[in-house]
Amino acid sequence: MQSWQELIDGPSSTQCFDSEYRDIIYKRTPNFTEIATKLGFKVNEHDVISQDGYVLKLFNIPGNTSRPVLLMHGIIDSSDTFIIRENSSLAIVLANAGYDVWLGNVRGNRYSRRHVFLDPDIDKEFWDFSFHEYGYYDLPAIIDFVLDKTGEKSLSAIGHSLGNTIFYVLGSKREEYNQKIKVIVAVSPISYLSNLKNSVEKLMEAMPAISNLFILIGEEEFAGDDTPIVQGLRLVCGCKKYYELCVNGLFFPIAGRDPEELEPSFFQTVVAHYPTGSSRKTALHVSQIGLRKTFAEFDYEHRNYDVYNSTIPPEYDLSKVVMKVVLVAGRNDEISTLDDVHVLRKRLPNTDYIVVGRKKFNHIDAVWGRNMKKYLFPHIFHFLKKYE
Repeated sequence: MQSWQELIDGPSSTQCFDSEYRDIIYKRTPNFTEIATKLGFKVNEHDVISQDGYVLKLFNIPGNTSRPVLLMHGIIDSSDTFIIRENSSLAIVLANAGYDVWLGNVRGNRYSRRHVFLDPDIDKEFWDFSFHEYGYYDLPAIIDFVLDKTGEKSLSAIGHSLGNTIFYVLGSKREEYNQKIKVIVAVSPISYLSNLKNSVEKLMEAMPAISNLFILIGEEEFAGDDTPIVQGLRLVCGCKKYYELCVNGLFFPIAGRDPEELEPSFFQTVVAHYPTGSSRKTALHVSQIGLRKTFAEFDYEHRNYDVYNSTIPPEYDLSKVVMKVVLVAGRNDEISTLDDVHVLRKRLPNTDYIVVGRKKFNHIDAVWGRNMKKYLFPHIFHFLKKYE
């Protein structure tokens, strides 16, 4: 039986895979530094070690060190998401504007699949984390590293999806970090997931059963690069003739439909870089928020009393998140719905709020949209300058 690599490289593959896709798929995918270098930018790579021993990759496109801006990706994503649109990507547009651009990677993705003594391929303890640990350990380690390197007392930040949620965890659980954030521009913000519909709601309902299946087969890594599910996804969705099947059957039902912003040629690039790994526990924690309709810490069920001294997990106290948060929402976002963003807006004490003018703006247009520079980036630059 042929391997997926042989299928992609074989003589019959031309009906599916063009030469560029074969060049970027499976271990030949250009990394962040390679993409930036091709575009003419210098990149500094740093290894940041969290308080609990995870080795996190941090990229820096150098600019004016008095204007540091930190970009944080969403779930099962990486810093690549902010550069794969190349010259139209947020990382490059910010760099061209003179910002000192920093891009973090949370534990468990392709760039941060390391620990000072745990082996992710052997030790299941490596994967014992949810997005709580992203906010409590990873984000402060990254922030402190950036501030130490730049000599600044605070920085600006831009997050996508779960890359915003971790700032709320940080601000509520480690309150001193509120003063280290000038502003977090939260694009497609996620916190409450109480008003989900359609495919996203069904996915949330199915996640506990999916989690139990993962436990049964002894798998704790979720959607990692080398997992069979992701390799199969790249084989099918990287095929040009299955573009419609994948975007209409998988991506748009979850994110919101906007085919004009995700053209077939670029979709192959997306599939080569996304998804790129997290833990089963992270996916389950996100589903718990939707199912329990409360923004709370991980629910260990019968173990809650041992962990929290309570039968239910504590809610994150958003009244303590006093950093400036700019909520940037979309009418067509199936994950970060306007109703849920309104709930979040009421809970946070220091917010600005805007709905993107493009009516089809969905959850993935925020990082992969073909025309982000027109409908999204002007808002981002406005608020960065407003709170410098």
